[in-house]
Amino acid sequence: MPGHHTALPWREAVAVAARAAAPLPPEIVPLAGAPGRVLAAPVAARADLPGTDTAAMDGYAVAGPGPWTVTARLLAGGAPWPGHLGPGQAVEIMTGATVPAGAVAVVPYEHTTAAADGTVTGPLGPRAHIRRAGEDARAGDPMLPAGRLVTPAVAGLLAQAGADVVEVRARPRVRLLVTGDEVIAAGVPAPGQVRDVFGPMAPALITAAGGVLHDRRLLCDDPGPLTDALLAPDAEVVAVSGSSSAGRADHLRAVLDKIGGRPLVDQVACRPGHPQLLAALPGGRWLVGLPGNPFAGLVAGVTLLQPLLRGLTGLPPARPWRLPVHGDVRPAPGITRLVPVTLDGDRAVVVPGSRPASLSGAGLSDALAVLEDGWTTGATADVLPW
Repeated sequence: MPGHHTALPWREAVAVAARAAAPLPPEIVPLAGAPGRVLAAPVAARADLPGTDTAAMDGYAVAGPGPWTVTARLLAGGAPWPGHLGPGQAVEIMTGATVPAGAVAVVPYEHTTAAADGTVTGPLGPRAHIRRAGEDARAGDPMLPAGRLVTPAVAGLLAQAGADVVEVRARPRVRLLVTGDEVIAAGVPAPGQVRDVFGPMAPALITAAGGVLHDRRLLCDDPGPLTDALLAPDAEVVAVSGSSSAGRADHLRAVLDKIGGRPLVDQVACRPGHPQLLAALPGGRWLVGLPGNPFAGLVAGVTLLQPLLRGLTGLPPARPWRLPVHGDVRPAPGITRLVPVTLDGDRAVVVPGSRPASLSGAGLSDALAVLEDGWTTGATADVLPW
């Protein structure tokens, strides 16, 4: 990819990444493994919900006005009472138990008075406290559409619907390549060395967008190992930290050109994170190039990596908040500034002193503010929670 490349506006780059890839094929997983995944097919109720008339309160299922003679006691999960309640009769009942035929209401314990002769009295209030069979759904009714994220509530609804397994979109696997002769994996860096921050940082970025970290490799500044790693077929996405700029040790663009990669985004008009990259790899896989500076790489992860993964996962684009942003940020004509902010009620406040190579500002922040050309302090802007 020799020659000059025009940097895309930040929002356009995000949009390109979001629509670059179609969702991955579906797979079947146990219900316990579905939360955080995206439904690949609609889900219908396998039975009426609830399956029978059930008690919504602990108390007495009654027929007609009181007083009522108590004839039985029904526990949730126990066998339904086989009889038919007649006027003046009641059964003691627990929440979730099947209401017997003939019952007109469940009178809660706290609204009744028990007499020594085994009868109870109490008012029939405006609410029957009976959940009628099928009031939530009938067998075969559509319950959840394809594309729905399986949240805790959705997982519970799937269980209510009788699902034991769920058809969801496959998670894109991400290989992380951290390049640089100076990068070490652990410990305190010696003079001339730096600690790998992308290894600990990338899993959170990837998981939040529906992907899974497949593996992490530290590579020296050599085009050979980089070429081999880009061609390995066992990950849908390769994220490369470093090697994306124009220095003598930056081989990514030359390697990509050699193996027939097709660039979709080559540089983004933002600060930090300008030298980031999105490209299609042979075999239907994807490459995201992240600047080696930690905060710049984090910004690139939000700009290109996460939207790409959300598209592969079937998740819709992330929706930012709109908040007034206050702080001292130097404008940059034609450039989008991305700055860490803390949230203070209904506004965001810029964390001062943020630099491309430092994560100290980001580490103290709650979110990332997107400041377009022309923004002034107090004006509203998009805010992306971490």
